[in-house]
Amino acid sequence: MKRLLLAVMCVAVLGGCSSARKQKVAARQAPVKVAVAPVQAPALDAKGQPIAHVPFRPGISSVTVENMAKKQGCKGGVGAGLMTPPGPVEVYRMVCDNRTIFQAKCELRQCKAI
Repeated sequence: MKRLLLAVMCVAVLGGCSSARKQKVAARQAPVKVAVAPVQAPALDAKGQPIAHVPFRPGISSVTVENMAKKQGCKGGVGAGLMTPPGPVEVYRMVCDNRTIFQAKCELRQCKAI
């Protein structure tokens, strides 16, 4: 009885028969396919000039600038991003759906469109 229990435990630990083990090893060694994303051409604004890609950084007045842009008919995907270092005077930029650029300058949280 002890030998039977020992044999069952060995099979459980080793993962069954050797053919199943070979299949598991072969599955691990299968080549991995990597999907490559196509490179997009640089975006152009309404005048045909390339739009510089700047990583989005939210600022204190991002929502205020987004609301100002909406009043002028500008709706963007990401929103108004901070272009300058945080401080008393900040410049925000937002790319609209119609590929125009809305910019605003905020001085001590008082924003004006540029």
